[in-house]
Amino acid sequence: MATTIRIADTIHPTRSGGSSGVAGGVYSMRNVSGVSLERRSTRGRSSIDRRSLRSGDNEGAEDEDSGLRQAGDFKQRQVFTGKTLLWLAYQSIGVIYGDIGTSPLYVYSSTFSSEPSYEDLVGVLSIIIWSLTMMVTVKYVLIILRADNEGEGGTFSCYSLISRFANITKRDPREASLIKMERYLSRDLERANRHVRSSLEGSRFARGLLKTIGVLAVSMVMSDGVLTPAQSVLGAVQGLKVVKPDITNSTVVGTTCGILILLFLIQPLGTTKIASFFAPIVMIWLGFNAAFGIYNLVLFDHSVLKAFSPSFTFEFLARKKTDGWRMLGGVLLAFTGVEALFADLGAFSRRAIQLSWLCYAFPCLLLAYIGQAAYISAHPGAYANPFFNAAPPGTLYPSLIIAILAAIVASQAIITATFQVILNFAALRAILIVSQLLAQIMKLSYFPQVKVVHTSKIFHGQIYIPFLNWLLMIGTVLAAAIYNNISNRVCVMFVTFFDTCMVSLAALIVWRLSPFLVFFPWLTIACLDGLYMSSALTKVPDGAWFTLTLAGLLACIFILWRFGKEQQWQAEAADRFPTTHLVKRGGDGQVQLTDKYGGGTLSTIKGFGIFFDKAGETTPAVFSQFLSKLVAAPEIMVFFHLRPLEVPSVPPENRYTVSRLAIPNCYRLIVRHGFMDEVITPDLASLVCGQVRDFIIRQGAARRSSALLSPFSALPPQTRESPFTPPQVGGKDSETTTKSPTSSSDAEKSQNPDETISADLAKLQQAYDRQVLYIIGKGQMKVKTGTRIWRNLLLKAFLWLRDNTRTKIANLRVPTDRVIEVGFVKEM
Repeated sequence: MATTIRIADTIHPTRSGGSSGVAGGVYSMRNVSGVSLERRSTRGRSSIDRRSLRSGDNEGAEDEDSGLRQAGDFKQRQVFTGKTLLWLAYQSIGVIYGDIGTSPLYVYSSTFSSEPSYEDLVGVLSIIIWSLTMMVTVKYVLIILRADNEGEGGTFSCYSLISRFANITKRDPREASLIKMERYLSRDLERANRHVRSSLEGSRFARGLLKTIGVLAVSMVMSDGVLTPAQSVLGAVQGLKVVKPDITNSTVVGTTCGILILLFLIQPLGTTKIASFFAPIVMIWLGFNAAFGIYNLVLFDHSVLKAFSPSFTFEFLARKKTDGWRMLGGVLLAFTGVEALFADLGAFSRRAIQLSWLCYAFPCLLLAYIGQAAYISAHPGAYANPFFNAAPPGTLYPSLIIAILAAIVASQAIITATFQVILNFAALRAILIVSQLLAQIMKLSYFPQVKVVHTSKIFHGQIYIPFLNWLLMIGTVLAAAIYNNISNRVCVMFVTFFDTCMVSLAALIVWRLSPFLVFFPWLTIACLDGLYMSSALTKVPDGAWFTLTLAGLLACIFILWRFGKEQQWQAEAADRFPTTHLVKRGGDGQVQLTDKYGGGTLSTIKGFGIFFDKAGETTPAVFSQFLSKLVAAPEIMVFFHLRPLEVPSVPPENRYTVSRLAIPNCYRLIVRHGFMDEVITPDLASLVCGQVRDFIIRQGAARRSSALLSPFSALPPQTRESPFTPPQVGGKDSETTTKSPTSSSDAEKSQNPDETISADLAKLQQAYDRQVLYIIGKGQMKVKTGTRIWRNLLLKAFLWLRDNTRTKIANLRVPTDRVIEVGFVKEM
């Protein structure tokens, strides 16, 4: 059973000679002014100059940060070529185009409410052709897909990209060192671009608006992701009424719920397996659409090809006026699902999506709509169900499918049942998109951390989130059972508009394009987005309110969590400082607390203490609380930092980094691990002890080599293992590299590196043999007395979410009888 130590009062250290922008020894991550934020070697390096501590000078020295940050810590974009790229493009067809690929089933029937004239038919076909060209091909495939954040896509990922090139957001201390800041020097930007960036950084309203747009986009896609699977599968089952008209509504709903549950149950198989299974079916579906289009175009009315001229689009809208504008609400169904191309970028890569769309999906869809228009022009009344009415005789089906299915159902039943079931793949697309977006917002602390399972070692962006999967299953089943008559795409149009604005901003700040090259394309696309959005908003009273309301609730949760986390970071900032601010060497050579913390001499706890750190920066908060309140320290102390990298596995030779700290017998161990590595194991103490032992041996060898080369020279500069001699705790073994007034035997020890190694190794082994202690912080937060009522309510709501979602100690998988939880309370 774990031991719990609760400390009620807080620690408030002050930094002597403090400077503006510094809190608790940690520089603010958001400081709009100052050249320090200009682009330089900002590969996550700390703004604090940490120098190795020599004996006798620990009063002003800082801890070293050797190994805290390395170039390989940052997420790297995956680049695929050759067969792997073709395989990924093949997979993308099985997932991404489940929605946009099934639109030919209902676009014309949703657009026309009565028999269309030939002019109206050609006008609508022209709008469809140019919408697919401008809104999907040009806007998304050729432009927006390039606004990726190291391979990740989606509106919020684009916001993250901008935040790396502009100082617009606060960072979670746990993630700050993993962010590759690349802010350009002011002189490297044109005057207009520089003005845009400075205005954005200097305006609290602009930063808040940009953050809100990102959150709303995520919320709307998620909201639509709850409704889309329900409506897609429901539409598939309802299509079976063509085969069996006497099917009751309760049977339809029950069957829909069963299929939905089955779809969610197969999600743990992973994106690769699911997409590889469904890709052939979607490819056949799109191929048959193209074949049907060619057949009808040749057989009935090839004159509809003149719809490729955009003049018919303008002529239709000018002639139909308000009615034409309202009909756009049906036309936009032709490209709903376009947000999947951007949101799923992390799972399939830009080149794979471009390849699958330009070379297959786009031509197939164009032929489908053109062929349906040709059929409708020659067959009055066919607009109500153009796909099934325009399907050629069953002899066009591949002989293999006919041979298998002919004995089961008639040709028309094959057409109806087979292709209506394709709608189910829109559900798979929605599930994948929501998973990708949730993972992104968790990285930027807009949602509590939940378990994320990577389902592929090859394609790093393919993930599965168990918690989300089951929550989404419940939501879609309820939506199918209760709101089974809702069908709208208002949220999608909002997201496409947000994408337009966000990518245009990235073009100015990240790509450094001239405002003249950005403004007019933005204006053109934004007008198209606004036209479709305004038409879609007319559907709000008919059911669009459901997804908008759900999106609003999700956005409130995300913003509430982010607000609470920012307040928590501010409250915890006082505990993030180098160890030299906590301890010093006393006149008798003993280690004691600094005057800020009472100045008491530290007593020794027999054993080997491992301090877990959640922030991964400077001193763990639990260590500060432990020493300042108990005025005691284990014989050997190790700060245990976990550094998760977005790779499947980290090679053993690159996984561990050890360095000494200013406190005697105190080490820092940084463990870099991939998403498929197992790090926390029951024998964790043995692993930690072994790594420290190896470090001591390597450090001694480096010191011996340095002494042989030049006995009087200074130690080599800080390296990855950092050859650094910390002060020792008195006694005849307390010797350092230079003469110190606190120890008369320092010179002797510097001349006997073998004795130093032996003494350190013996001390390490002795402490490990006595006992091992896993020391974990359990910080509690409370709202300050006198806080305004609204702020008080928001913070209490955040704390309730925090207390019911954070990771429990049982997840550490270490012996609980060796665990000490140090509880402390912070006010926010």
